[in-house]
Amino acid sequence: MKIQEIPLFAIQGFKAGHAHDSEGGTGVSVFLFDKLSPVGCDIRGGGPASRETPLLDPQRGAGGLHALVLSGGSAFGLDASGGVLRYLEERGIGFDVGVTRVPLVCHSCIFDLAVGSPYIRPSREMAYEACQNARNDFFKEGCVGAGIGASTGKICGMEYAMKTGIGAYAAECNGIQVGAVVVLNALGDVFIPETGQKIAGLLAPDKKSFSAERTVQTEFLKFLSKEEQNIFAQKESIANTTLGIVFTNARFDKAGLAKISSVTHNAFARVISPVHTMADGDTVYTVSLGQKETDINALGVLSTLVMEKALIRAVTTAVPLYGLKSYSDIIDNQ
Repeated sequence: MKIQEIPLFAIQGFKAGHAHDSEGGTGVSVFLFDKLSPVGCDIRGGGPASRETPLLDPQRGAGGLHALVLSGGSAFGLDASGGVLRYLEERGIGFDVGVTRVPLVCHSCIFDLAVGSPYIRPSREMAYEACQNARNDFFKEGCVGAGIGASTGKICGMEYAMKTGIGAYAAECNGIQVGAVVVLNALGDVFIPETGQKIAGLLAPDKKSFSAERTVQTEFLKFLSKEEQNIFAQKESIANTTLGIVFTNARFDKAGLAKISSVTHNAFARVISPVHTMADGDTVYTVSLGQKETDINALGVLSTLVMEKALIRAVTTAVPLYGLKSYSDIIDNQ
């Protein structure tokens, strides 16, 4: 069965917008759904910063969400989703409680406080601006929105880290459409699964190349013999969390979408090493935007492949910023 790449917005039912503060090195990306849409979630990282994710538990009464928000700012950034609620409420969008409508919105943040200014965080005004910028004909990738402060390979400090961003990819197979958007802000190194080639992460001491003897994995293993065994005690090394969203035209309930999110984490494990650590807040959301019937296992396979491509694009579309080198700087020197 042939898998064909498609534009992200070939999957109908949502629009997306970015806003950011270039000086602060932090931003917001919002995803507004045309109608209340079922969403599932799986959080694998040990240090997530999130808002309202209990709504996605199959035992909870909420039938879906009106929007998803990804941002920087760590836990400080969670305040930004108030701007999305205001934007939706002004347009009469939300759960009817009689006296008003309450928008149902989930929000997850990356830790980007070590990039730009730690005192500039995503605000309600920034998120409102991202809503105003939302469109369904083009998705900008790279160092924009929630991806402007993203980086990877920080275990030895920011001077040996690399710039990453937000990436997207979508594909169709036998009428089933799957798209993925991801902010890659990992502790680990980043690899192309098919070849094992490292394309981002911890730099060699010369800061111009990679070294097989010096990887995030090898540095992590040193903690087995260190007196200080808390990765969070390493200054500037804790700025992590990779956040992904899967969109599909297939119909599933929250329980099924949570399972698809769980399976899609396989893409994180194939591309990022190490991943899902206590110094990460790795999260995947899956959104059902259509009524197509398909097998949940087959969709999980396709969503994993699509997320892998989006993760790679989060590296290759990034540009040098805040003193951090990007993919093109290093690969050209290999």
